Amino acid sequence: MSDTENIDLQLVERAHQARDKILVEIRKVIIGQEDLVDQVLTSLFAGGHILLVGVPGLAKTLLVSTLGKILSMDFKRIQFTPDMMPSDITGTEILEEDHTTGRKEFVFRKGPVFTNLLLADEINRTPPKTQAALMEAMQEKQVSAGNETRKLQEPFFVMATQNPIEQEGTYPLPEAQLDRFMFMVNIDYPPLEDLKEIIRKTTAGALGEAQAVLSGQEILELRSVVRMVPISEHVLDYIARLVVATHSTSDGAPEITKKYLAWGAGPRAGQYLSLGAKSRALLRGNLQATVEDVRAVAHAVLRHRLVTNFAAMADGVDTNQVVDGLLKEVKEGGE
Repeated sequence: MSDTENIDLQLVERAHQARDKILVEIRKVIIGQEDLVDQVLTSLFAGGHILLVGVPGLAKTLLVSTLGKILSMDFKRIQFTPDMMPSDITGTEILEEDHTTGRKEFVFRKGPVFTNLLLADEINRTPPKTQAALMEAMQEKQVSAGNETRKLQEPFFVMATQNPIEQEGTYPLPEAQLDRFMFMVNIDYPPLEDLKEIIRKTTAGALGEAQAVLSGQEILELRSVVRMVPISEHVLDYIARLVVATHSTSDGAPEITKKYLAWGAGPRAGQYLSLGAKSRALLRGNLQATVEDVRAVAHAVLRHRLVTNFAAMADGVDTNQVVDGLLKEVKEGGE
């Protein structure tokens, strides 16, 4: 029996149809941004969190709130501010009095993190102490408060937006928190034709209203299908070599790595490259993840996991350019 026979063709078709339904609804509200929408759906179906980076006004928040309407799940939004405390996210214990008995006891009031789809808007507007309140929830799908640990309801998906750190009043995310995000997607300004269409529709009241088309249970089922998508030894080998190529201390590390990287990607990058490739393949109706799928998600997975050194800063080289170089250096099949 071949690998591709291990996955039901009906499940593949169902996932492809789910993607089409979501796209129809998103297109009622979002104009253009094809790559952004594709990356968001790939991350959603793979079960990973996503960080959207771009200047204000590029529809980051609109896309996430629209997705909240399309998916029939509990949706909450947190607007991060400099004065926000961790308890504003996770919740806190308060002292309440029972009016019938007069007895006082501590009761835990759940914060907005207790939801299915969480929009962490402008996450880098709040200090690291508050940013860290999300770390346990994103990784372990639970919240520790007081003497208790409370599980979050699945599916749990964080979509965070971030303004570029060059802007005033922002705090860079800790590396450990960045690693919790499966994808970091950079959003650029729309091209001329898309911009004209945005201006035309938004100033004429021509945008539609997105409708719910998928439930939380259906998302969980589709995520289980993603993990069933076969990935060959050939593709796994490529993923492993791509991750190792980011380590400047590894044997045979590419020159671009030795010259510009202070720190490379860890095992979680390999896991997300695999899951991202599987999800991308499934959403396109394919039965098996390929090297092309891995390369398509490589920038989103790796750009926030690589730490450049002073030489990179001096030469004006960022992690996107390093990933470009790695994709040229690391050949398919170990060539």
